[in-house]
Amino acid sequence: MRTAKLGDLEVGRIGLGTMGMSHGYTGAGSDDAESIRTIHRAIDLGVTLIDTAEVYGPFVNEELVGKALAGRRDQVVLATKFGLVSHTGAGNADSSPDNIRTAVEGSLRRLGTDHIDLYYQHRVDPKTPIEDTMGVLAELVQQGKVRHIGLSEAWIDTVRRAHAVHPVTALQSEFSLWTRDQEEMLPVLRELGIGLVAYSPLGRGFLTGALRSVADLDALDDSDFRKNNPRFTGENFERNLRLVDGVRAVADQAGATVGQVALAWLLAQGDDIVPIPGTKRVSRVEENVGADAVELTPEQVATLTALPAPEGGHHTEDQMQLIER
Repeated sequence: MRTAKLGDLEVGRIGLGTMGMSHGYTGAGSDDAESIRTIHRAIDLGVTLIDTAEVYGPFVNEELVGKALAGRRDQVVLATKFGLVSHTGAGNADSSPDNIRTAVEGSLRRLGTDHIDLYYQHRVDPKTPIEDTMGVLAELVQQGKVRHIGLSEAWIDTVRRAHAVHPVTALQSEFSLWTRDQEEMLPVLRELGIGLVAYSPLGRGFLTGALRSVADLDALDDSDFRKNNPRFTGENFERNLRLVDGVRAVADQAGATVGQVALAWLLAQGDDIVPIPGTKRVSRVEENVGADAVELTPEQVATLTALPAPEGGHHTEDQMQLIER
């Protein structure tokens, strides 16, 4: 696999999100053996960026990733996140120095490692100045427990203030053909030398074309958060199929799958953007990694860029309260 640069951190240009192995999606936690095989297969195919978080489960996803990486830790860039589990009783979003110090020790233990390669603030904590958060993260870098610092779903002012305290290596935010607001952020990131890690690059599975009707949602577990996502509900679902059909038309031209073309469009946006499609199946990780070999023409990229915006928000109103815009 070709590589990309997140700040001064080099990684395979397609990563692996592991949340769905333990949390949030239908079948999460039902087959840890297959999930571990998926992580191993991803590494064999050149994936180096492996992404988890303490809140996934909570905690059990980090444990799963740690188990999968036993004996292979030095082959990956291991990323995890803090701040959506409060160890101080301060509420869900907690990036206070005391909480970070507790969180990092738990993550190191569960992951079975002595350092985290990329440690993200999972969501901006409005109660704690970003300067205080970055100050304690800088201490963790000095102590060798963290190698690089990241932010997630932070916006321009917060990113600038954070970067002034200590270099930020990567911003992880949702970015895909159906969530495009990071196009406004990219010039700032490039000015500062910060990479962009794109989560949900396949629109939570919508951009694979696997879901074709609202009835398909009936097969999902009640715990599957897509059932409450505005883009998957009611008339929005049917309207958003137009976007998928547009991707499918390009995929037919390119001789690739719908999901591969959606990922290839992201890769075409720059070599400082790394999508982390999530999956718990070997077959899917093989398909996703295959996007590295898909070369879209400038005309195909333009066609995809011009597709209609989706209907509905990309998160619920409650979730949006912790996403800076």
